[in-house]
This record gives sequence, structure tokens and C-alpha cells, in this order.
Amino acid sequence: MPKTLKDIAETMRDIDFTMLSTRASDGGVAARPMSNNRDVDYDGDSWFFALDDTEMVADIQRDSHVGLTLHGNTGLLGKPPMFIAAAGKAELIRDKAAFEAHWNSDLERWFEQGTDTPGLVLIKVHADKLHYWDGDEQGEVAV
Repeated sequence: MPKTLKDIAETMRDIDFTMLSTRASDGGVAARPMSNNRDVDYDGDSWFFALDDTEMVADIQRDSHVGLTLHGNTGLLGKPPMFIAAAGKAELIRDKAAFEAHWNSDLERWFEQGTDTPGLVLIKVHADKLHYWDGDEQGEVAV
């Protein structure tokens, strides 16, 4: 049975770390591990925190098209884990109310001053397409 957007979002929520890919200044692809803090909406949005002075933020300012790749830890009955690839656009948010709406205490490992961290930025990725592989099943979900 094909997976729905809700199915994919629930799986994405259970996978903490995501590779976030951007178009680098030299035209190549740059990818970085990012924690989604289990903050994934059923409409295809994922949320990540970063610092404004990073290359990733500069990449997104130049070109908002990004990719996300995720894979689960284990599959059922010895099958490979679920893999997900998402393509979409990123939006940079610098609003403290938005920071607080998406914050969780696990983030203090990287941002010790919490939502008051200087240069904090919230990256909202809205997926246009989600492709998944789950054992022998695969499919694409339009968002």
C-alpha cells in the first residue's frame, strides 16, 4: 500500500538527523547533518536551527532550493531501513517568536543561550516532493 504524506511525516519525525543539501557558492552541492528535533509537520515542513554566519545560510540566501535525505535505523524483519529524499525550498526566519515555537531543550547542546543566541536563524524547509524506499516498496508523494 503506498505511503501517504502523513505516513512519511511521521517517519521523518522519528529520524532525528537529516542531511540538508544546498547549492554551494562554487555551483556544487554541499551537505550537512542537521537535527530536525522531531519537528516535522504533516504538510511537508521541516525545521532546523543554525547560525546566521554559516556557509549553509549563505547558500540558502543565494538559492533556496534544498534537499533533505533521511534514513531510519532499522527495517522490519531484517529488511533495509526506510530511506527518504525530499526536495523543496528553504526559508530563513529570524523571528524570536518563531524560535520559541520550534525550540526544544535538546538544542542547548549547540546553542547554549537558547533562543537568545546571537545570530540564531530558523530554517524552514517546505518539501515539494518526497520519495521513499521502504524495503521492497517505493514511491513518491507530492506535497
